[in-house]
Amino acid sequence: MKNNIIEEKNIIEFNNYLIEDEKSKATIEKYIRDIKTFYKFIQNQPVTKEIVMSYKKYLRDQGYAVRSINSMLASFNSFLDYFQLSNCKVKCLKLQKEVFCSQDKELSKEEYIRLLEASKQNQQIHLIMQTICSTGIRVSELEHFTIESIKQGEVNINCKGKIRKVLIPLKLKKLLLKYAKKQKIENGVLFRDKKGNSMNRTVIWEQMKKVCKEANVNPKKVYPHNLRKLFARSFYKSEKDIAKLADILGHSSIDTTRIYIISTGSEHRKKIEQLVFNEKEISLT
Repeated sequence: MKNNIIEEKNIIEFNNYLIEDEKSKATIEKYIRDIKTFYKFIQNQPVTKEIVMSYKKYLRDQGYAVRSINSMLASFNSFLDYFQLSNCKVKCLKLQKEVFCSQDKELSKEEYIRLLEASKQNQQIHLIMQTICSTGIRVSELEHFTIESIKQGEVNINCKGKIRKVLIPLKLKKLLLKYAKKQKIENGVLFRDKKGNSMNRTVIWEQMKKVCKEANVNPKKVYPHNLRKLFARSFYKSEKDIAKLADILGHSSIDTTRIYIISTGSEHRKKIEQLVFNEKEISLT
């Protein structure tokens, strides 16, 4: 990087490095997207610690969530390490662990069912939502759902250098194969666009948003990752086995899994109120 000024060729070079480092496609896209955000912010100025600190403040002023800011900073810090500019790195924001999550952000099972009802006219997105919520996969992992793997009832997913096996529930398997037969898809990836390529996550996100109004569900709650989190909460509620859930989700750390299963504010309040004294035990002095 000449004179600490980022050029497009530097971003391309870093992209190639991530590919050689065997990062997943989704991870690479995320890193490059975050770096381009900084590239747009800096406007050909040399990279300095002060500039990066001002970028961190800019993200906060723009209203980004703390987790999003820290994720974006982590991407850019990796970029700085690669170009030997570690002295320009900044610390992530401190984030207190949440005891419960906001109810207006989490998708409930009832809302999910309404989304399925509203999406019946679009069979592809109808089945994509069921696939994610029935298996807990990432939206980027849909490309591993091939006709061959669906027939076997299990999918081998290679993510971040680890291979994990995802089991397909029998009911879902039958629905997917029925859809494949109707679409005359005999082999390869099941969910594909008009050109025959694996469905783009942006397109999936947009199609999910389209059914929100008819389903009477807040659009802010409707995106693929929330289906994955609904699977996680449902599994943990049934099994109470966080280690097994972490394996199913493909998490390296149980701490990440804990984020997925925290209860909503109303659920947390209900549990707390069950612990307090009842009215007969309360005395006013």
